[in-house]
Amino acid sequence: MMLDQHPAGPRTPGTATRGETVPTVPPASKAADAVDVTALLERGRTLATPVLRAAIDRLAAPMDTVSAYHFGWIDAEGNPTAGDGGKAVRPALAVLSAEVTGAEPEVGIPGAVAVELVHNFSLLHDDLMDGDEQRRHRDTVWKVHGPAQAILVGDALFALANEVLLELGTVEAGRATRRLTAATRALIDGQAQDISYEHRDRVSVEECLEMEGNKTGALLACASSIGAVLGGADDRTADTLEKYGYHLGLAFQAVDDLLGIWGDPVSTGKQTWSDLRQRKKSLPVVAALAADGPAAERLGEILAADAKSSDFENFSEEEFAARAALIEEAGGRDWTAQEARRQHTIAVEALDAVDMPDRVRAQFTALADFVVVRKR
Repeated sequence: MMLDQHPAGPRTPGTATRGETVPTVPPASKAADAVDVTALLERGRTLATPVLRAAIDRLAAPMDTVSAYHFGWIDAEGNPTAGDGGKAVRPALAVLSAEVTGAEPEVGIPGAVAVELVHNFSLLHDDLMDGDEQRRHRDTVWKVHGPAQAILVGDALFALANEVLLELGTVEAGRATRRLTAATRALIDGQAQDISYEHRDRVSVEECLEMEGNKTGALLACASSIGAVLGGADDRTADTLEKYGYHLGLAFQAVDDLLGIWGDPVSTGKQTWSDLRQRKKSLPVVAALAADGPAAERLGEILAADAKSSDFENFSEEEFAARAALIEEAGGRDWTAQEARRQHTIAVEALDAVDMPDRVRAQFTALADFVVVRKR
């Protein structure tokens, strides 16, 4: 999919402080403004979780309990917990997309579960590759159960995702599986790009957007269309819903990039300055480096020195805060917030090309608004 023409370089930085919510976007309609997004997310979670748990129960020990820990259903000692397993945006989208075709929301459940399994496969592997020790305010799987289990359980979740769809035995299930596997391949491409960029002094904004489109946009695109495919939607409808999801994914990742530097650890469940600690070339960083001016120049010099430093892991909070301040001064923070809004607009406007009930359209729009206005 071709990206729309990218806007001009970084603009004047905003004045938001650490942990502040990303600036709001106006809802596209009063109907969207009236949608209870919390209830919409909870519906997707409630419908998908029993089927998701049943799929996890198929795994051999100890992969079943390791998976249950990852999803937040048990603690490290195996005791039941009240964890919710994340925001559940993808299951909500998959269930909602089934209703585009006039089908009942339950038609989208296998798609919701399959997408959620692939998403969590990627999280397990990403946490290990990135060295992340915390997710959702808990130790990550590799930290608790070891790297080998994180790899094996991730592989098992990917296999389960395909099983959940293919065992339906329908033509629509085959079409849905093809879209899911294509999205998974793009997701893996994006992770490979992300890792390679950590070892480069410079990455262009276009390269960063391509990487984030693969890593985040592809799976949200699949989530936005897979329920409709299972409900019998034609390829044109599915492709248009994928456009919505793809650009929603870019908006989602732009917000995530902001939270990865300036998010409140109490809300995000990650370390302070998380992305800076990992030397990630996220959107605020690459946008700041692409800008003109002394802040961008100084930032480039510091990051180049960081890449050669043998003491990087021992940097103080003040040193990471200084790097974040330079990114903001160069305009990277404000530019990324505006890019999130731009991608949100493209996503919502894509819905105009699909015939669907007004209620469903309002819910898609409300979910897009939620993605761009969040703290975690």
